[in-house]
Amino acid sequence: MSLSLRTAEEFDLYAVGAVHQRSRVAAYAHILAPEILAARSEEGFGEWWAERWKWERETHTMTVADRDGEIVGFTYVGPSETPGCAELYAIHVAPGLVGTGIGRRLMVNALDQLGAVGGSRAVLWVLEENGVARRFYERGGWSADGADRVEPINGVPVRQLRYSRALTPAGARSGSAPVR
Repeated sequence: MSLSLRTAEEFDLYAVGAVHQRSRVAAYAHILAPEILAARSEEGFGEWWAERWKWERETHTMTVADRDGEIVGFTYVGPSETPGCAELYAIHVAPGLVGTGIGRRLMVNALDQLGAVGGSRAVLWVLEENGVARRFYERGGWSADGADRVEPINGVPVRQLRYSRALTPAGARSGSAPVR
């Protein structure tokens, strides 16, 4: 089995939606009721990404983790509403592959992309109750910076914490490979 990271293509967006939906269901199962998590299907997420991509493809970057022709993870980065920052909007890995290093590879790659977006810091938002994700980000050098918000997931308000970290200018990180 071979894993590569590459820039997403329009034809990938429905597969990205499927990974996104399955990842959320697995990661949020202890936070939200099953019927809330099932409110948006894999196809619904694919349609959501296809629409979002139309408007943001010039300013945002999506990278997919491709394992032998199957999309098994992705990241989405771009400019942030937080002044002086770039933002990691999404990082998801297929549930059966969490803990295999795919998320770590995606994160290292995303840090280079965030540096290219500009700003001295990167930010992301994570559900307060998602301890697994919070530990993953903390191991990657991110830390909660004191900001929080309440945002709905399928109509249910959920508290999120903002995490941030300093950025290294693009190309200055050692050991990271560019996405083709």
